[in-house]
Amino acid sequence: MLHVSQVADPATHAHDVLIRVAGAGVNRADLLQRRGFYPPPPGASEILGLEVAGIVEAVGAAITHVHAGARVMALLEGGGYAELAVAPEAQTIAVPDSIDLITAAGIPEAFITAHDNLFTRTRLQPGETVLIHGGAGGVGTAAIQLASAAGCQVIVTAGSPAKLQRCAQLGAHHGIDYRAEDFVARVRDLTGGAGAHVILDVMGAAYVERNLEALADDGRLVVIGLQGGTSAELNLGLVLRKRAALVGTLLRSRPAAQKAAIVAAFVTEVLPRLAGGTLRAVIDRVVPFDDAAAAHRALETGDVVGKVVLEVTAP
Repeated sequence: MLHVSQVADPATHAHDVLIRVAGAGVNRADLLQRRGFYPPPPGASEILGLEVAGIVEAVGAAITHVHAGARVMALLEGGGYAELAVAPEAQTIAVPDSIDLITAAGIPEAFITAHDNLFTRTRLQPGETVLIHGGAGGVGTAAIQLASAAGCQVIVTAGSPAKLQRCAQLGAHHGIDYRAEDFVARVRDLTGGAGAHVILDVMGAAYVERNLEALADDGRLVVIGLQGGTSAELNLGLVLRKRAALVGTLLRSRPAAQKAAIVAAFVTEVLPRLAGGTLRAVIDRVVPFDDAAAAHRALETGDVVGKVVLEVTAP
């Protein structure tokens, strides 16, 4: 059960940035951790929250590029649902003047995850077709924009016509209502039988066989979530015949050096477009910090398009 309590200020080290949190992004990983299924990495805060935005309160002795008073957003291993949070300097990102701090709190997990998996992990190329499951989610709304801007054909699945319409407004070319349609048949029809070159999947076990059927030859399936379970029977014959690549990844548990490189790529390739408005964070709702349980309920019911952000302190 979620509750608010007083705890000691977080400890900081030489390479850490202490942030007074204005907003904290809410993610499905938080729901899993609350239920005991996704513990934080060793040494990380047990407080929920994997992304924040706010004002730098203080910096460690070895910090060179961040200063007190700066507006930042950050990736965390935990500790975001708090007035003060600590992030490594390499996972701390300056917030452009054109973006408010509450919106910024909904950017890091969604856009960094989408960018890394589409363009680094699966090497999505202009002209290719990408199938994005959960297109109306936080990562989905970011992935649609990134893939569309890269010149790809974007197909999404979502659970209602209203959500599919929102996805279309973000740049999706085709939408599939997974409650009413067979996404494998629709993808084959939309691609002339070829299938999708890349599939970004949040479902895991429940979709693995159908994802392989919807995948093009030499296609890449990347699994970033397990909403549909963890265990499934895999048809290796189909994998071999299609020369398919199956990629699995989590952002939270990646080594620090990998996270630093992922964040640096985001800063170079994505942040300027967010600053200029050609990409935008989709914020479904902002919930007061004391009502974090309502934010979790919204994600659990699926009544969300984009991100939910907790307003922790006035920006």
